[in-house]
Amino acid sequence: MALKATIFKAQVQLSDLQRHVYDSLNLTIARHPSETDERMMIRLLAFLLNSHEQLQMTKGLSTDEEPDIWQLNLAGEIELWIELGLPDERRIRKAFSRSPAVQIFSYGGGSAENWWQKIEPKLARFNRLSVYRLIPEQVSEMAGLVTRNMELQCTIDEGEIWLTDGELSVTVIPQKLL
Repeated sequence: MALKATIFKAQVQLSDLQRHVYDSLNLTIARHPSETDERMMIRLLAFLLNSHEQLQMTKGLSTDEEPDIWQLNLAGEIELWIELGLPDERRIRKAFSRSPAVQIFSYGGGSAENWWQKIEPKLARFNRLSVYRLIPEQVSEMAGLVTRNMELQCTIDEGEIWLTDGELSVTVIPQKLL
């Protein structure tokens, strides 16, 4: 019998001072059985950084045909493709064949650094690509915020993200690689 996704609810008060986005979000997050709390929170973080009424979390880990998050226009065309992890060049090419803009949120400490050293020269031709590296300690701290019903406040300013549940506060500073 296949394991089912675990459902998490996140109520987030978002204040993105850089983009002037202020919103109250009620999100339902389906965590794949093989997904960790850390990866789920990276997915939430990427969603918050790109918050838009057309932005959606997809099936992610359970399908190769979709990214972790995408933004579709009203005609159903992909406007933004967001990948988590360490995608290979073929996956990045596929993303650009389907979307004009691609973001990658890499994580994993030393493995992420090795991935970046190998793939960076191959990415020069991809315009409208943004690559971020997340610090393992900050990712672990974000996982400490996970509950089945999260109530979070998120403030984004000057490249820093502050997440709090009222008791625990986490600062995340994604390193922009490209």
